[in-house]
Amino acid sequence: MHIMEGFLPVEWCALWYAFSIPIIAYGAWKVKKIVEKDASSRAMIAVAGAFIFALSALKIPSVTGSCSHPTGTGIAVVLFGPAITAFLSAIVLLYQALLLAHGGITTLGANTASMGIIGPFAGWIVYKFARKVGLDIAPSTFLAAVIADWTTYVVTSLQLALAFPSGYGISGVVSSAAVFMGIFAVTQVPIAIIEGIVAALLMKHLAQTRPAVEGVLA
Repeated sequence: MHIMEGFLPVEWCALWYAFSIPIIAYGAWKVKKIVEKDASSRAMIAVAGAFIFALSALKIPSVTGSCSHPTGTGIAVVLFGPAITAFLSAIVLLYQALLLAHGGITTLGANTASMGIIGPFAGWIVYKFARKVGLDIAPSTFLAAVIADWTTYVVTSLQLALAFPSGYGISGVVSSAAVFMGIFAVTQVPIAIIEGIVAALLMKHLAQTRPAVEGVLA
C-alpha cells in the first residue's frame, strides 16, 4: 500500500529516505553483478519487476492518505532476495509516482521501506524456512507473497501511526497503529491471499517451463 504525496511530515520523509537509500543502492549493485555473471538473467529480473508494477498499480481506496493494493514483491524476493527486490520496488514506485500519481516523491522512501524492503524481507525469511522444512516451490511462494503483503500493511500502519499518533508516548502510537491496521485489514487480508495464489501459480509455471529457475532462487 502506498502513502500518498505530501501526507507525511518532512522529518519522517527524510528518515525513511535515509533508511531506504543504502539498501536500494546495494540492490542495484547486486543486479549489476548478476547481469555481468549471466546476461540471460535480465529476462527474469524484468519479469519480477513487471509483476511488481502490474500488481501494485491496482489501487483500491483505503484510509485517507493511503490505498490498498497487492504488492507484487513475492516473485522478486523468491527469485532474487530482499536487496534486489528493494531496488526493483524503488524503480516501480518512482514510475508510479511520476506517471500514475500513485504514491509520491516525498513518500518514496517510506513506501520503498514498507513495500520494497521490510515486507519482502519478512516474506523471504518465511520462504527460506518453508523450503527448509520441505515445502514445494508453489506453497512456499504463496506463503512468501502473503507474508510480504501483510507485513507491508503492518509497516505502513506503523509509519502512519508514528507520524500521527492518537496521543502521547508509545501508547498513542500503538493505539493509532491498531486503528490503521484494523481498517486496512478489511481489504488487505483477502488481497494478500489472492496475490499469494497468483504468485504461486506463476512460480510453479516458471519452474516447470524453465527448470534453470531452481538454480536462480535466492
